[in-house]
Amino acid sequence: MKLPGGMNLQQMMKQAQKMQEQMMKEMETLRVDSTAGGGIVRVEMNGLKEVLSVKIEPEAASDIEMLQDLIMAAINECGRKVDETASNRLGGALGGLNIPGLM
Repeated sequence: MKLPGGMNLQQMMKQAQKMQEQMMKEMETLRVDSTAGGGIVRVEMNGLKEVLSVKIEPEAASDIEMLQDLIMAAINECGRKVDETASNRLGGALGGLNIPGLM
């Protein structure tokens, strides 16, 4: 099917699928990290939002509630970093094209 301007819909879909596969590979290899409590807790996450490591300084073990809060804060910050990186990369791949609701 040809779209206005001579673009082929099937060809566009194949190109979009290829871009999506490339983006997924990039996100698998992306690594972000975050700290909380001045470095007491450090979390590393990949671009698929899988937690790869959690490091906790021993002095944090005395206050379990604080430790739980610090771990959540570090994980949430990693998630925000992944979202921001994905949005920036997708925007670059689309040449700055803004598609509402895509990211």
